[in-house]
Amino acid sequence: MSKIALVDDDRNILTSVAIMLEAEGFEVETYSDGQAALEAFEKRLPDMAVLDIKMPRMDGIDLLQRLRQKTQMPVIFLTSKDDEIDEVLGLRLGADDYVKKPFSQRLLVARIRALLRRQQAVAGEMIPETEETRVIERGELRMDPLRHLVTWKGQAVTLTVTEFLLLKALAQHPGFVKSRDQLMDVAYDEQIYVDDRTIDSHIKRLRKKLRSADEDFCAIETLYGIGYRYNED
Repeated sequence: MSKIALVDDDRNILTSVAIMLEAEGFEVETYSDGQAALEAFEKRLPDMAVLDIKMPRMDGIDLLQRLRQKTQMPVIFLTSKDDEIDEVLGLRLGADDYVKKPFSQRLLVARIRALLRRQQAVAGEMIPETEETRVIERGELRMDPLRHLVTWKGQAVTLTVTEFLLLKALAQHPGFVKSRDQLMDVAYDEQIYVDDRTIDSHIKRLRKKLRSADEDFCAIETLYGIGYRYNED
């Protein structure tokens, strides 16, 4: 059973996310600030830490710096909409991923499992190939879910968690149309309400990133009034 450390000064988040992770089969320890977490980690390191950025006594950035002096265990940041500078700094200091608040708990679980699988792969442990872990190759696109890596024509493309999940949903079934509702089910859960046009915004940013690798990229096709599909040709 993997041990997850959840560090956040919001008691509601600590309680709800801990219950959700325990239901998913994880062992969870919660801490309300970075200093308390660091003191506990000196006795026993978890398999992964999920850290808020803004916290009293020791914030997530400071805690990450201290951790990276000793360990390369996976770290996910929980960030708010106004934390973009801290997001960039955190990733440069060695955070593995970030999830924006308010977040889908399903999305957080997906990222935790993906990072734990990546850690197992780096350690040389055998990981059964499943639909979730299988490398996807569609034309010039290559997606590695274990390592959260995407390349187009051999060039790396950096995607957010949501963008990765949306592209994966489309690329797994090329030629088949996915409605906005179906894509929302991939990226969000019932606890988060979003307008269906939010999917349009994600797709727009996804296309922009892929066009930075190839200005002629046109594999994601819009079917007006219906949804989107991935076209291999």
